[in-house]
Amino acid sequence: MKVRTPCVGLQNLLQGLIFSERCYSKHNHLQTICLYSKIKQKKSHILDCSRSTCTCRTLPPGSILPWRLFSCKQEGSKIHSKMTQNTSIITSDLLTKDLLKSEQENWNDISARYKAMTKRIKTKLEELHNKYTLNSGSPRITVGENVYFEENGCIFLSKADDVDEANVDILFSTEDLGFSDAFIQRIRISPDQRYMAISLKSENSEEATCVIMKLGDFPVVKKVISNVFSFEWATNDVLYYTSQKNLKCQNVFMTTFANQKHTKLVYTEQDARFFVDICCTKDRRFLTINSNSKTTSEVWLVDCRHPFKLPTLVQARTKGVIYHVEHRNDELYILTTYGEPAEYKLMKAPVASSGIENWQLFYALEEKTKLVDLEMFGDHCIMFLKNAGHLYLNVISFVSHSVQSIKLPTWACEFELESHPEPTTSTCYFQLTSPVHPPKRFAYSFKENNLIEQAVQEVPIITNCHTTRLLAKSKDETLVPITVFHNMNSKELHGKPLLVHVYGAYGIDLNMSFREEKLLLIEEGWILAYCHVRGGGELGLRWHRDGCQHNKLKGLHDLRACISLLHEVGFSQPKHTALAAASAGGVLAGALCNTDPELIRAMVLQAPFVDVLNTMMQTHLPLTIEEQEEWGNPLADEKCLKYIKSYCPYQNIKTQCYPSVFITAYENDQRIPLTGVLRYVQKFRKAALDHASRTSQKGNWIPNIILDVQATGNHCDSSWEDSLNEVARHLAFLNKELEEACHLQHRNKSCK
Repeated sequence: MKVRTPCVGLQNLLQGLIFSERCYSKHNHLQTICLYSKIKQKKSHILDCSRSTCTCRTLPPGSILPWRLFSCKQEGSKIHSKMTQNTSIITSDLLTKDLLKSEQENWNDISARYKAMTKRIKTKLEELHNKYTLNSGSPRITVGENVYFEENGCIFLSKADDVDEANVDILFSTEDLGFSDAFIQRIRISPDQRYMAISLKSENSEEATCVIMKLGDFPVVKKVISNVFSFEWATNDVLYYTSQKNLKCQNVFMTTFANQKHTKLVYTEQDARFFVDICCTKDRRFLTINSNSKTTSEVWLVDCRHPFKLPTLVQARTKGVIYHVEHRNDELYILTTYGEPAEYKLMKAPVASSGIENWQLFYALEEKTKLVDLEMFGDHCIMFLKNAGHLYLNVISFVSHSVQSIKLPTWACEFELESHPEPTTSTCYFQLTSPVHPPKRFAYSFKENNLIEQAVQEVPIITNCHTTRLLAKSKDETLVPITVFHNMNSKELHGKPLLVHVYGAYGIDLNMSFREEKLLLIEEGWILAYCHVRGGGELGLRWHRDGCQHNKLKGLHDLRACISLLHEVGFSQPKHTALAAASAGGVLAGALCNTDPELIRAMVLQAPFVDVLNTMMQTHLPLTIEEQEEWGNPLADEKCLKYIKSYCPYQNIKTQCYPSVFITAYENDQRIPLTGVLRYVQKFRKAALDHASRTSQKGNWIPNIILDVQATGNHCDSSWEDSLNEVARHLAFLNKELEEACHLQHRNKSCK
């Protein structure tokens, strides 16, 4: 999941409605902190408050609540507490503490062997960071003649045509206002620029705090709201926001900053499978309240001209239909999966009659095409697309209905639209990147009808890296894409170390944005391979459907086929091969370790999801219910239980020769229970050692099983320094393991 700035709801929608999942969003371990945005039916209720009484009327899922003062909320929430569950939790906590202490002692004993190499790698990564990343600058938000931007925890204001740093005003400082341990996550400026809303987030928590400031000669804080996820200005002094609790967003509030200040609850969602966020249409005509599960959407419109009116429903949720809404000239442009085939299409309907029966097809994507992003402009829209590993743009004219397809440079693997372009602009700016290519700025001119490469900053050009694209034939004959990077000067690639990457869940693409550690590996002779297995989103929605729930094993078959093909065509060999995965990618990586441990020598996992069955059986965990659409419901379906058990990494550990494994986990991780990771490591280590003791002989290799539990950071965010240290430790581990493999091979040969 990359850091997203444009069109929060849309791009997250396209990536599989991912915020709530066990996805890993530390997209660039060595990235300077910048502005970014992120982006799910039991029954909903309308609460009618009158005087001192409050009655409840049950309504269909996703209903709008009549205006009521925030202070009128019900005080008597139901408390779900069972003695047996509490006892189980206490026992589990005690076990976790014992296992955690044991693993911390083990890491303290073994970490010294990696210290020198970690220090060397860390120094090189810092040099690369200074060379490539610090030149990129922070995203700019242009509003009229003013430009707002963030650097080092401060928000600055300058004139759009003034490049003199001496004329920059400081509007906000995290340190000065007592938020020194937080970073700025999102900025929203009110239409008249009198107010600024900012979300601040700590690396040890997933909940953000929203600070609203009144701008002017002396900016002042007007309001602080805790546990906020998304927010948008409806008018100059009316802000809508969603509240987040236990990784869930299910309530929308409106707060005003006029003479009569008040806060009201606007919308509530009680289906645990759905997650609610707020977006603003590009022309600022509507706010959209988006309630999404993994497979189904419902959108309500807030008229920014009349922000106190009740929101109106676009289309009631229909099982299996995902949709997102934009607006232009009194028409809704609807990006949706409605109709056959069940891939994304751009449709439109009048605002006044927006029901699904009035949706008319405007543009349909080609087969096996991934829609990454869509941006609306005055007379055009641009689709950012992936097809067969290549990136291209589709520029669609609303006037002539013509479509121009523009293929982008072959080295590019990811693109990101620059933040909040004005709808009336004649140029669309975006950046292209790859794991080994720093971001490079491009522009598409609607007037000139061409693509322009920008030279805003001097970024060293990577010339010694070659990109190869392969197709591996999986067990069922499906062709699975692989992207390979290697140094053009490398000889005898079969003897070079290979690092394989996999994810394969939630319809999310493998993260292929620039990372300094990948460039370092290329410079040191490594081969990098990215396996775009089913379950991910690289080939569209069907690619995801073919790798989730009862199809999860297809992703494992794909991964096996990819690694086997890499070895067959001469990219390294098993004793020089390592596997890397994070979060839900740990499912396929851990499964491969059980079924085909001979294919790899080492593995690094970051916050891995390795105890699928036990986790999906615990409905009290915050993500279990909504993730049933990805993994299935083992509590209600015996076949599902058996199927999950057939591939779950924890369930299938057995006494055999395993590769060495380095796992990083986080004490504050709300998405991946630490207890499951600890259990997995204990069982994995015992199986590996049991095998080694049974097959003891001269030259026998015993794998290293290491768990590094971080007291700071969480599943989605760590400080720059912590991330740098993590990456350096991972690379030191991989280098040591593959070096030992070579030494062991030479020693065995000499013994013979």
